[in-house]
Parts: sequence; structure tokens; C-alpha cells
Amino acid sequence: MTISRPKTSLSRSKTSFSRRDTFRIGGALALTGLAASRATAQTADTSVQTVDPAETFAPGTPGVDYRPVITPNGSTLPYKLVDGVKVFHLITEPVDHEFAPGLTAQCWGYNGEVHGPTIEAVEGDMVRIYVTNRLPAATTVHWHGLILPSGMDGVGGLSQAPIEPGETFRYEFKLVQHGTFMYHSHHDEMTQMAMGLIGMIVVHPRVPKGPLPDRDYALMLSEWSIKPGTRRPDPNEMTDFNVLTFNARAFPGTAPLMAQTGDRVRIRFGNLSAMDHHPIHLHGYAFTVTETDGGPVPETAQHPDTTVLVPTGATRTVEFIANNPGDWAMHCHMTHHVMTQMGHNLDLLIGADRQALSDALAPALPGTMVMGTDGMGDHGRHVGMGHMMVPDNSTPMVGSEGPLGYITMGGMFSILKVRDSLSDGDDVSWYDEKPAQQARKATADELARDGITV
Repeated sequence: MTISRPKTSLSRSKTSFSRRDTFRIGGALALTGLAASRATAQTADTSVQTVDPAETFAPGTPGVDYRPVITPNGSTLPYKLVDGVKVFHLITEPVDHEFAPGLTAQCWGYNGEVHGPTIEAVEGDMVRIYVTNRLPAATTVHWHGLILPSGMDGVGGLSQAPIEPGETFRYEFKLVQHGTFMYHSHHDEMTQMAMGLIGMIVVHPRVPKGPLPDRDYALMLSEWSIKPGTRRPDPNEMTDFNVLTFNARAFPGTAPLMAQTGDRVRIRFGNLSAMDHHPIHLHGYAFTVTETDGGPVPETAQHPDTTVLVPTGATRTVEFIANNPGDWAMHCHMTHHVMTQMGHNLDLLIGADRQALSDALAPALPGTMVMGTDGMGDHGRHVGMGHMMVPDNSTPMVGSEGPLGYITMGGMFSILKVRDSLSDGDDVSWYDEKPAQQARKATADELARDGITV
């Protein structure tokens, strides 16, 4: 921008400018700065593009150009090469899905899975994705976080016509960035996402910076409303979600994450929950957040954490070295999110006289078993033992037996299993802790020695 001096001040010295002249020049300089800042912002907005869209690249090869991602309880979508283009096929269809033993629901998914299989490629790859609709309703697919032509963005009625039942649509675009992204329906998304139409996208860098991970995991965080005794997620729910999942599975149905001592582990979290952010906490480790869905986090901005907040509609990628053997809990730290099908709108029973309450209810409700007077920790164990009746197709407050007792957690809970040696990567046995490193009941001699009175 060229700044013209006011005519009346051409022969004046700097000190002879009028106040009006000062304001004029100051305003012009401010506009110049604003234009520069806008240019910088525009550059920053497109900086996630890390390859030239006009450049042609050889298709990235799994096991050669990248270490394939692992999707616990899920799979990776296969592709075939056609004239240098990676061709994928997604099929939307009704799916009978098991969230955990004892809890199934009639959902909507992709290729027979809930959630859909992970789409994996390399930046610079040209991808062609066919979407066949076998649902009773129209749908679309939005490629959440990807930079692409607007006509491929997948918003029904805005950037494309909806895919009607029985139709197949074609999407084609070049991957111009790397990172962790997601895909989901963007047509009646309140219903269709709540029914299960979501999945992960992993785009590996064309030229990796730093060492490749030894274990690269992808986990989708989601929440559902499935009333006990029913078999269909409720898309109309707004706040009271009672099934919280990693990759559409609730503990004890979640597959563990495996690592060998010394492995570099990467975990990619995506969150397409309807309403909730999720603070995911990993026991036994500190990690660094290396990427968001907007791109890599500069090394100067990375710092150690043990909990990462994954906002709804976003992804976060963490990395650490597996140097601490054991069975380590990984879970959402919103406490209701590690339970399943919790009971709500019930009277508070903490501190009540269980026997007196049972006696009072017996005449009207024979066989009633009062629970909750000292918490809900034993609820799942009683259900598992079979002497507490619950509605069909439900797992209310159910956890799982562990090596040292009942694990009173469900929902968004899994286990990182780190071992000094993994022969086949499928070791799911419990960790055998050294006795000296195991918490246990204190002895009378120990209490006396340390002056503890109980």
C-alpha cells in the first residue's frame, strides 16, 4: 500500500504535522498492518497443505512408506490400484453390532462394521471412494478435516445431492495433507451419526519426520443412548448418554492395546460424540500431543501430559516410549463415562439401611434386591453371578473380573499392556507383577513397626 502525504504537509518537517495528519498516517499504517496480518492468517489457514496438488506422486505402499495403523476391534478398508489411483468402496447398511458381551444393538454402519473401517493412505495419493447406500434413507459422506474441492465435501443439499437408497456415488480427490481425520454422514447427521455412521481417516506423511512408530493405534470416541431392554440407539437423546465407547466397544468388550518395552507408541484419538468432550487419561505414562486435526504441533509447543482433552469434532495424536511394563488403564476421566447404562432419576440410597429397606419393599415387591446403599461397585458382580435380574440386552454398571478382583469400570475404558517380550503381539494375559512391587494388605508387624494405629 502506498501512503500519500496530505498536500498541506509536503513542505513540513516531521514535527510540524498536524494532529489530523498524524491520525491519517496512523490509520493508513494500521490498514497496512491489518492487510499484512490477514495475509499471514490466510497463509496459516492453508499451511496444512504439505504437497503441491498439481504434482503427481507414486501411490504410497503400506509396510514400505508407512507402518500400517492398528484399529482395535476394527479393521482397515482395503483398496485396489487403478491407473495410479487408490480405489476404495464404502457400503452404508444396517448392522447388528455388539458393544460388549450382553449388549447388542441394531445400528447403521459401513461395510458391516460399527464404526466404519479406517481409511488409510499417504499424502499426495489420489483416492477414489465409491459409496453405495443400502440404508432405508438417503445419506452422504463428509471427509472431516480434509482439504479438498467443495464439491467433494459431502454436505447433502449444499455440495452434493443426497445418495438415495440403492444409489452409488463417486468421490475423488488428492490428499494434500497428512494427519488424523474422520469421516461421517452429513445428511440428517443427528440421526445417522448417532446410529453409527462414522469412521477414521489416517493420512501418513509423504516424507516422515522423525522415527516411525512401532505401534500406531486409531481410536474413535463415541457415545450412545441405548435404553436397557431395547435394541436401537436413540438419536433423539441430547444429554443422557449411557453407553460410552472406544471404537464402538464398551469395556469389557474393548480390545487391549499391546506394546513391547522400548516401542514408540502412537495413539490417534478421534471424537465424534454427539455432545461431550473426553479427557483421556493414560496410567503409568507421560506422553506428548504431537498432532491435532489441524496439523502437527511444533516441537517447541509440545509438553508432557498424562491426560489429553479430545474435543467433540476433533482429533488428537499422542506419542510415548513404552518403557514401563504392566497393565495400564486408559479411560475417559469423566467418571460417568466409565460406566455403562447407568440408572438415572433414582432415589439416593447411599447410607440407607439395606435390610430395613428390603423388608419394607418385600410385601409389595417380593424378591427385591436393594443395591446402592454403599455405592455401585458390586452391582456388576451381582449381575454376573446371575442372582440380580436385569432387562434383556443390557449391561447396567457391569465391569469385568480382573486378576486381583472385580474391575468396577465399563464404558470408555481399555488397557495398555506393555511387556518386555511379545512373541506374536497377541499376549492378552494379565501382567505378573513382582511381589515387592504389588500393593497388598498390611501386616500387623508392619503397622507396629511404622507406628500406624488402626
